[in-house]
Formats: sequence, structure tokens, C-alpha cells
Amino acid sequence: MCEGFILETERLVLRKLKVTDYADLCDILQDPEAMYAYEGAFTDEEVRLWLDRQLLRYADDGFGLWAVISKETGDFLGQCGLTMQDCAGRRVVEVGYLYKRRYWGRGYASESAVGCREYAFNVLGVPEVYSIIRDNNLPSQRVAQRNGMSAVNRFVKHYRGIDMPHVVYMVRNI
Repeated sequence: MCEGFILETERLVLRKLKVTDYADLCDILQDPEAMYAYEGAFTDEEVRLWLDRQLLRYADDGFGLWAVISKETGDFLGQCGLTMQDCAGRRVVEVGYLYKRRYWGRGYASESAVGCREYAFNVLGVPEVYSIIRDNNLPSQRVAQRNGMSAVNRFVKHYRGIDMPHVVYMVRNI
């Protein structure tokens, strides 16, 4: 298994992000089209802060966003994982995902999101998992639905000086 291994699915391995993943993160976080739900691409400094935040999450929470690696090619496809998020004043475990645009539409986000949901339920023992998605991000909403989630709430996040409506998706461990 690879260093920092977390879980695997049929086609993917998820592992902890490393400092050496910075360039791959830039491919996602600095792509204006991939980052439209965040109101634009990140600067170099914002990418570094993003990576540092994930490494801190591993230490503080025991989980965070993880690198998604193709079993077939070994390529870094994107990131998917679990993070603690504020959801209208309540702390929840969220499944989040961001992929390099060239890997969109191949089912990787859905496959990795299901793997993370199962990890949350079976390893972490959490009773429910959320995905908090910008209201204009329909592809991510479809991933949440394929992950067995239903829309349960809406609220507005204030980010980058903008009010951004979000839809809250949730699934319970039954």
C-alpha cells in the first residue's frame, strides 16, 4: 500500500495529501472553471493555505481531504475526503470532492464520495454525513444524490465577500 493510505475503491486509492502534492492541487485550485463555485481560482498562497489546512485537519480531526489516485495509472486525479464543517451553526462531517477538470464525467467523484461515506460510517462511526454544495453547482449535487443523500436544508455562506446560497445534503447510517 502507498504511504498515508486511507481507503480504496474499485478504481481508486485515497491517501493523505503530502507537501509534494502542491503542483497537483494547483491544477485544480487554480483552474477558474473548476473553481467556479468558489468564485474563482486560488492564488499560490491560497493553495498553500489549503494544503496546510488539510495537514492540520489530519492532526486535529484524524481526517481531511485526501488525494485521489488512479489504481491503473498512479495519476493524481483530485481530492475527496471528510472535513468538519459549519452547517448553519452546527458542526457536521462533510464529504467533499474537487477534481482536475480533465477527469470530470468519469464517475470518480461519485466513486470516491461513496468510499468516504462508508469510511465515515464504518471506521469513524458517525451517524450521518453531509455534503454542503453551492446552489449553482449542479454536478456536485448529482454526486451527492448518487451518494444516497437527500437535500435537507439551505443556508447562505459568506465567502470572498459574496453571499453564496448552499444546499445541504445528508444521508444517515442505517
